[in-house]
Amino acid sequence: MIEPSKEKKRVGRDAPHKAAFDPNGPIGRKLKSFYDVIETEPVPDRILDLLGKLDEAEEKAKSGS
Repeated sequence: MIEPSKEKKRVGRDAPHKAAFDPNGPIGRKLKSFYDVIETEPVPDRILDLLGKLDEAEEKAKSGS
């Protein structure tokens, strides 16, 4: 059996850990604001070029050339 005083210490120690992963907590809200800003940024031309080359390579592989 766990003594009540030890149980309280264990719960108190876990509380900050649980709060850190709460999506509605302060850390979750801050992360969401960062992701919202990143979502609105344009995709760099270099990435678009690489994706285009990947599409071309996939088409060539499908056609057997």
